[in-house]
Amino acid sequence: MAKAVYKRIVLKLSGEALQGRKAHGIDQPVLESISRQIKELRTLNIDVAIVLGAGNIFRGQENTASRGLDMDRSVADYMGMLATVINGLALQDVLEKMRVPTRLMTAIEIQRVAEPYIRRKAIRHLEKGRVVIFVAGTGNPYFTTDTAAALRAMEIHADAILKATKVDGVYSADPLKVKGAKKFQRLKYLDVLKKGLKVMDATAVSLCMDNKLPIVVFNLNVQGNIRRVVLGEKIGTIVS
Repeated sequence: MAKAVYKRIVLKLSGEALQGRKAHGIDQPVLESISRQIKELRTLNIDVAIVLGAGNIFRGQENTASRGLDMDRSVADYMGMLATVINGLALQDVLEKMRVPTRLMTAIEIQRVAEPYIRRKAIRHLEKGRVVIFVAGTGNPYFTTDTAAALRAMEIHADAILKATKVDGVYSADPLKVKGAKKFQRLKYLDVLKKGLKVMDATAVSLCMDNKLPIVVFNLNVQGNIRRVVLGEKIGTIVS
């Protein structure tokens, strides 16, 4: 059997990853495809935690631009956090139907639908082979789900953050818009911060740098890529 290079991971999924080609909302076939890839990891005895974004439902920043009575940033951020709970419930439902035991843990208490996030409980769930889905970000406004992923990864002692995107790594510019954009195989944290590369936000990258936690950026749209990253195949970009 192939051997994984990471024992415990945090998979960071944007809300857009769940909407597929739809304008907004959740694309069920895409959700099922992601869930099958997550299920596949359990055969490798890997502890899997997931942090979800909410851009497919509500993007707070778009509602805080100066257009008359723009929305307060804190209100917009809390709405975004609640939207991640919707995505988490959808992912949990599909995983459970595939017989993958999961726990949904929220930074904002919603006892009817999810467990409150408690670090020791989260670690215990992982030790018992459950997939843990972290929702509601950090529970605080002004922090992105990228930062939540970095924070949760530190707390549960993850070996790496796997950042799933629409492209196959980190480029010098958007490869979908700029022809000839250079792809990086490896990057240092400081390079990401100095060059302002679109990996994760600066707070998240700084947290990972301070705690020497690698970030692997890869294309989620290629079936089996999550497994390939975990097995150490050279795809995507590694920030370390």
